[in-house]
Amino acid sequence: MENQPIKIYLVGGAVRDELLGIPVHERDYVVVGATPEHLVEQGFTPVGKDFPVFLHPDTNEEYALARTERKSGQGYTGFDCYAAPDVTLEEDLQRRDLTINAIAKADSGELIDPWGGLEDIQARVLRHVSPAFIEDPLRVLRVARFAARFAHLDFQIAPETLQLMQLIVASGELKTLVAERVWQELSRALHTDSPAVFFEVLHRSGALSELLAVTLPTVMSWSSLAQPQQQPLAVRYACFTFDLQQQLQGADEALLEHLQSRLRVPNHCHDLACILNRANQLLAQETVDAEQLVHFLQRNDAWRRPERFSLVTNAVEKTHGHATFQRWLQMTNCVEALRQLSVDPFVKAGMKGAEIGKALHQARLELLERHWGQRSI
Repeated sequence: MENQPIKIYLVGGAVRDELLGIPVHERDYVVVGATPEHLVEQGFTPVGKDFPVFLHPDTNEEYALARTERKSGQGYTGFDCYAAPDVTLEEDLQRRDLTINAIAKADSGELIDPWGGLEDIQARVLRHVSPAFIEDPLRVLRVARFAARFAHLDFQIAPETLQLMQLIVASGELKTLVAERVWQELSRALHTDSPAVFFEVLHRSGALSELLAVTLPTVMSWSSLAQPQQQPLAVRYACFTFDLQQQLQGADEALLEHLQSRLRVPNHCHDLACILNRANQLLAQETVDAEQLVHFLQRNDAWRRPERFSLVTNAVEKTHGHATFQRWLQMTNCVEALRQLSVDPFVKAGMKGAEIGKALHQARLELLERHWGQRSI
């Protein structure tokens, strides 16, 4: 073992993104011919729980020992890892999901591409490395996310890879994915420039209805996600739920509660989706009077959470046409003035408790009606 040279290669996304001309934010390395003890002696910090991963003492970048995997149970964690000096670079790359992620780069700049990743980058194809692809259900979501991330570069999923994704769904192994892991992939996909592609791919593979535990129509549209325009995650998630609700007849806030339970959606995303749903119901009315709008604003904490309410406006703009959005602006452009109303005059007038609340509510109604110039809009 002492005579076997230790070699270090840049691998995975960093190599892929360099070849695509995309900025590289993280660099991962694979170490061939080494043992954990050797890396620890060199000052590396072990951090891997399931397989040997180490942090570089100076750069804090990840270095993993070359390893192979063998399916030993269900789900994406059901693998036995073997990491030892005799594992070759080619064997390590073979366990990766897609060929474009299975390219390594030596210190000399030489590219090692045993599984055809360079050709697939040139052809703009997302293709699985080996039949072992089917052993990991998480790869269904990962391929869908890569399709969304690289949609602007015209990447397409190879038909044979999509077939394997459909087989994974049919096997029932998606049920082994924990909600937090599904949400992690979904949220990362929502941050891409083409999140609609993520949901389209999942729907084509049959995975979306399985993951959401919802019966979906054959054809779906994700128009609200077509151009996310750098919106925060909560707005993007609200747009996703809007599109989903539009295509599920009779869907209401119960669907949002189901999704939060199913996916462990963070509260700030769930709350914004719920407020957007209530805004949709308000906008669906032929007319809205001052009492209804003040009740809506009060229920959704518009007075104390102005930043969140501005996100609601962003979501309304993304999910509705121009005329409806203009109506929303006309309805709500006095929210700041309503927020500035103070209880001080009522306190000075000797009012107390509930009496102050009623007086403040009445003042809001009167201000709103004066602003509109009418009782409803």
